[in-house]
Amino acid sequence: MTDYLFRPQFTPAIQRVLERLYSETIEQDPIQRAEAQSAGLNHDGEHGFYQAMAGARMPVTPEFGTLLYILARSSSAQHIVEFGTSFGVSTIFLAAALRDNGGGRLVTTEFVAQKASRAAANLREAGLNDLVEIRVGDAMTTLTRDVPQSIDLILLDASKGLYLDILLLLEPRLRPGGIVVSDRADIDGSDGGRAGAYLAYLSNPANGYRMASITTEALGQSFAHDIAVRS
Repeated sequence: MTDYLFRPQFTPAIQRVLERLYSETIEQDPIQRAEAQSAGLNHDGEHGFYQAMAGARMPVTPEFGTLLYILARSSSAQHIVEFGTSFGVSTIFLAAALRDNGGGRLVTTEFVAQKASRAAANLREAGLNDLVEIRVGDAMTTLTRDVPQSIDLILLDASKGLYLDILLLLEPRLRPGGIVVSDRADIDGSDGGRAGAYLAYLSNPANGYRMASITTEALGQSFAHDIAVRS
């Protein structure tokens, strides 16, 4: 019997890509992290961190990825924006939901060109590339043009100090009942306080959101996430 890293629930092509990416993460990401840390780079708040981690997959946990699929699927999402593509693991979960919803558009942005190229290849292999547009560069620039008029779901999964800025940039297009999801996992599983302003904004009912924080587990470690719905 085949051993899976997480319970199979997608088409064979999607499942195969996710299994490979998670296997590569276990084998290779610790090496990338050790090299970055040896250079004094420990988290995304430090200049040069993402360049040092260009070869690392840095995926969402399998449990959180499945939750992303469920959130997008159950909300009948057709228009999704993602901040932080990396190698495309979270993008695959979201695009799979769009496919099962009957189609849609996912705009995702990645700062490191090498990661964007790998993500594009992974999406092609998974058979989901027709649903995804990958933009390369500073998200505060790449997300100022041609984003969906009405956004169903926003995923924030990159530099945590920019979460509030990205949310405020996209918020005018986030529909009532739209969902904002964030991954705050660092090497130690938390965000080191860099998402403080973002969390304060979401947790203030005057700003029009209802929010819950959750954790998921992977490889014996806990990871922090947040989910909010717009009133």
